[in-house]
Amino acid sequence: MRRYILRRLLLMPLTLIGITFLVFCLTRMVPGGPVERMLQEQAVGALSGEKAISGALDSVGEDDLERLEEMFCLHEPIGKAYLQWLGILPRDIQVERSEFNREGKAYLTLTNSAGKSALLEVQREGSRPVYRELDWLEDESWHIRVESPQQRAQGWARRHGVSDARLIRERAESPAGRHWRAVAARRVRDGILQGSLGLSYKYHEPVGAMIRDRLPVSLYFGILGAIITYLVSVPLGVFKALWHRGWFDSISSVLIFAGYAVPGFALGAVLLIYLGARLEWFPMYGLTSPGFADMGTWEQVKDLTMHTVLPLLCYVASTFAMTTMMMKNSLMENISADYVRTAVAKGVSFRRAVWGHAFRNSFIPIISTLGGVICTVFSGSILIERVFDIQGFGMLSFQALMDKDYSLIMGTLLLTSVVIVIGNLLSDILVALIDPRIKFDHA
Repeated sequence: MRRYILRRLLLMPLTLIGITFLVFCLTRMVPGGPVERMLQEQAVGALSGEKAISGALDSVGEDDLERLEEMFCLHEPIGKAYLQWLGILPRDIQVERSEFNREGKAYLTLTNSAGKSALLEVQREGSRPVYRELDWLEDESWHIRVESPQQRAQGWARRHGVSDARLIRERAESPAGRHWRAVAARRVRDGILQGSLGLSYKYHEPVGAMIRDRLPVSLYFGILGAIITYLVSVPLGVFKALWHRGWFDSISSVLIFAGYAVPGFALGAVLLIYLGARLEWFPMYGLTSPGFADMGTWEQVKDLTMHTVLPLLCYVASTFAMTTMMMKNSLMENISADYVRTAVAKGVSFRRAVWGHAFRNSFIPIISTLGGVICTVFSGSILIERVFDIQGFGMLSFQALMDKDYSLIMGTLLLTSVVIVIGNLLSDILVALIDPRIKFDHA
């Protein structure tokens, strides 16, 4: 067992790297990223009458586009950008730019890690910057460089998808791009290995903080749903197996199959219409009511309970049905197995044969689904949270995809992947502990 767990733990980083690298490449290849979205939004906002889109593009702030490009390392090759996201390679942060004036000087305002600012005067000798060294520039990995009009034009062409050499040359000669520019940036490792998930493009907040804010909501519904599912489904499945084809088994099977057939989000929509909108028994959206913080303790408990009932029903509907039928079918199969009949023939009571032998083996399929249950507990349900307007982790993942927020997509994907990998490992360990026939060390 120890060797198997060690092998799985060693394979986990490779698995996570494979998953995240594949999605990282897809986010870069699929059109409609942050830069394209900003161009599109400003182009649509600038359109009036017969005004051409090209005229709208000229009004787009290049400084904003450059900041986005640097934030997501869009100007780097995919492989290098991925290593920068991991934190293996350094990337430029705190980028400052200033054009050279007629006297051939540029002034950059730099801030060190202690919050102290200093004005740096830069002169140009050809393409080489000349400046007076500050005490902390080298210690904090600041790099100063000079950017020519041609380089600025190439960057503009890359951001706007322009490949015409004439347009690039005209950009380099235009008033907006004909000046040389001094650029200063801190080059540091700032990625996953350093505990940073990046900054959200859409919300301008740290991704880690956004996940921490949303995760408790999904954990609340996920843990409640898992507890209710196992506490009810396992005994119900045992009861149905022992009294197979009885009246209770037949009636409960109809309800169970109906619950399994109806998707959770569709059930949520029906419950909202009839129990929320028409009968007004339950709130229609959110996890708490406005003014929740000003309520008393019991009022808060009641309000939270009323907001929890409908989403929780949708959470457990399908998993409840699947777990119940899995438990029933597995127990019936084990009851009819030769080892149970042999135990009864040798004088062991049927009750003891069921609970002492058949039940333990019947529980193995339930344990094998633990990985998926853990993933649901952490990540929640995107569709159910959207139906009930619950701002949980699942809704956060959905919003990240809709907004093509690269950092948020990768952050939610990383957490989900880690949870799935760990959940599958725990499933294998528990199955091995329950089933003595499984010996991983001999695999």
